[in-house]
Amino acid sequence: MTIRLPSADGSLRTYEPRTEPLRVSPGTPFTSRTVFSAAHVVADPYADVSPDSPAAVDWDATLAFRRHLWSHGLGVAEAMDTAQRGMGLDWAGAAELIRRSAAEARSVGGRIACGVGTDQITGGSLAEIRAAYEEQLAVVEDSGAQPILMASRALAAAASGPEDYLEIYGRLLRQSAEPVILHWLGPMFDPALEGYWGSADLDAATETFLEVVAAHPDKVDGIKVSLLDARREIDLRRRLPRGVRCYTGDDFNYPELIAGDDQGFSHALLGIFDPLGPLAAEAVRVLDTGDTAGFRSLLDPTAELSRHLFQAPTRFYKTGVVLLAWLAGHQSHFTMIGGLQSARSLPHLARAYELADALGLFPDPKLAEERMKNLLSLYGVTP
Repeated sequence: MTIRLPSADGSLRTYEPRTEPLRVSPGTPFTSRTVFSAAHVVADPYADVSPDSPAAVDWDATLAFRRHLWSHGLGVAEAMDTAQRGMGLDWAGAAELIRRSAAEARSVGGRIACGVGTDQITGGSLAEIRAAYEEQLAVVEDSGAQPILMASRALAAAASGPEDYLEIYGRLLRQSAEPVILHWLGPMFDPALEGYWGSADLDAATETFLEVVAAHPDKVDGIKVSLLDARREIDLRRRLPRGVRCYTGDDFNYPELIAGDDQGFSHALLGIFDPLGPLAAEAVRVLDTGDTAGFRSLLDPTAELSRHLFQAPTRFYKTGVVLLAWLAGHQSHFTMIGGLQSARSLPHLARAYELADALGLFPDPKLAEERMKNLLSLYGVTP
């Protein structure tokens, strides 16, 4: 059996899908790395909403996907940008997601960390921005989840320089009950975050970021770096205080960053580990045995898919992630909050299917093929 897939030049090519998936079973907890998957949310396809409406979430399917990730030993990074935070999921929806997912994590013994931001406001004074952060921090801490202090669009707009970041983050860290993860999300993921940490010069921004960490090492579990710059991440992690982890958020270079070198390694908090969950978990278990080459042999081939999903404009990577969740049978439809399923072209989606199928990511390759053919037919591609 074959399937005809559209290429970027408008032509159709023939692809022969796999007949057998990659067989990966749940296993023991990881010992060498701490690994989170930033998880997507499943929209309610029957909700009568517009792109501007509050998010309509299928809670059963959303929580079922988190149980899938936990069953493979992965932690869940909740209410992050992968969950369309700031791109369809507002603070009210995020707060509900945090409460439900944290309760689910307790019931199954899963690890969870949740995003703390300021998206209940669109702007304001520094005092109002700090209050917004504090409100969200309280919700996450009350849920029992670990906080992830996310970058704030409002703070990026209001801050006059590095001192404002030092003040805001210093206050938040001093009042946090437990060590948090600090998240530096680059402008390729969110253009509104250009100049974060008080400078568009990344070297200068790095110094401010490290100053925040150095001032509060007991309150920082780790940093999550999403700049898609492997060299910068390596330099950053080598300068962290002892005991502060570096969680790679580099969806381009994660295999080499997690594998590390003779001076250290990165843990992981990645959106690409949403579709790669079982395979990524298997690779980390191989790494746990000290077999770095075996780890790389499993994970290196996935980089082409990740680079495809996260190609510019990077913020629309969620569309490919949800497509693969549908094709893999984790949800019954390819519908997204805010209508974001339309954010990528058909050739882009076709290539994502092809790359994922070649990796064996679909538990039922036949189901994935049938669903992909149904999607193609909606766009007018005939068998």
